[in-house]
Order: sequence, then C-alpha cells, then structure tokens
Amino acid sequence: MIRVIKKIDEWKQLRNSEFFIDKKIGFVPTMGALHEAHASLIRKSWNENDITVVSIFINPTQFYDPDDFINYPITYDEDLKILNDESVDYLFYPEYQSLYPDNYKYKIVETEFSKILCGASRPGHFDGVLSVVMKLFNIIRPHKAYFGEKDYQQLKLIEGMVKAFFMDLKIIACPIVRAENGLALSSRNKRLSNNSQITASEFPLLLKQNLSVDQIKIQLEEKGFKVDYITELNGRRFGAVYLNNVRLIDNVEI
Repeated sequence: MIRVIKKIDEWKQLRNSEFFIDKKIGFVPTMGALHEAHASLIRKSWNENDITVVSIFINPTQFYDPDDFINYPITYDEDLKILNDESVDYLFYPEYQSLYPDNYKYKIVETEFSKILCGASRPGHFDGVLSVVMKLFNIIRPHKAYFGEKDYQQLKLIEGMVKAFFMDLKIIACPIVRAENGLALSSRNKRLSNNSQITASEFPLLLKQNLSVDQIKIQLEEKGFKVDYITELNGRRFGAVYLNNVRLIDNVEI
C-alpha cells in the first residue's frame, strides 16, 4: 500500500532515515489526472530504482490562463488507485503554502528556449514549471526523474536546468504514449467530448504528414482547430492547437 506524505518535514525525516541509505530513488512529478503515459513513467522508474516516488501538485504558477487552472481535472481517488496498482512506494502530496512559503517571490528563469514555442504565447509558464520542479527535486532528492517527450520543450528545459545548477540527478526521457487514434495522452484530453476526441486525432496525423508548416496550419484550421503554432526546430516538428478551448500539444521527428 502506498504511503501518502503531505508535509515536507515528514518526507525529509523519512528521506534521512537509515531505510533510505544506499537506496536508489526514482521520481515522477505529476499534476494528477493520471493516465497510461504516467503509468509508463512509473513502470520505468520501478524497474530502474529501489524506491519510486510520485508527486501530485497542480502548480498554479505555470498556468497563464486562470480558467485553465480552475478547469484542470482533479481525480485524486482514481489517481491513488493507479499508484497502488503500479506499486508506487510514496506519494508526495503537498499544499501550495508548503511549496511556496515565499508566495513565489523567488523563481527559476531560463532566458532563451523558454521564450519560443509554448513560451511565446504563455509568458511565465516555464518559470513556474522550472521553479516547482527545482523545489521538488530539492525536497525529494531523487537519483533519477522521469519525464515524457510529449512535453518536449519542458523536458529539454529541465535537462538544461539540472546541468546548469550542477544537480546530482539524471533526467530520463520517455517516449510519447498515444491512444489508439494516435492522440498523445494528456490529462487535458479528459476535457474533450467523444466527438472532439475524434477530431483531435487529426492533429498528430497532420503533424506527421509530408506537408509544409503552412499547409498543416490551413488543414487544421479547416477541421476546426485554432492553431497556436506549428514549427520545425532541430529535426522535430512541434505543434500546439486549441480544440473547444482545450489546448493540445505534440511533436514528431522529421
């Protein structure tokens, strides 16, 4: 049975105990609303470490749109079942005041890559992401942390932060997990109706097509998407779209 830790001091006391000596710790930070993609990260951690820790914290500092934060799905009971089914050892489940006693006066800022792609239309988003991940790394003190390639820009920024600050852990990149219709699994998919799920599956299909960026944009708009960006960078094609006010992101190798 998973042990739920809500207090930072409780975790620190446990982390410093004899039980953790010589144990390898894998960490999967999440915002809850767990699905098969999260489970795949957990399984990889479970196979590579002695102890696996998952965190659930819906981080308000990374939401540019307040409505997106308010509407983010909260599925704690279902999440706990998944974590137990996947034999996770610990769930770290902190409150806002615990993680932000300074009320976000201090933050981590990256000045280049965070300003393009998703960062161009969501100012401050990656400041919030990097700040909360830095806090979680400092609290949990894992040996490895697991992130999916769906959020590729986030992954690369976290890798860069760990290198820049000489942090003693390894970031493990994990492949995108997709539904049968090709849509990258995301917690936000829960906000799509059945009909919208069908339409949304056109997004990854078009990203993979041998078409120009402009052609893909036009076809997406014709199918009812609002396009934030379609961009090619460093051998990958990145896209972000809105469908019925739900933001979807994806990327493919080209």
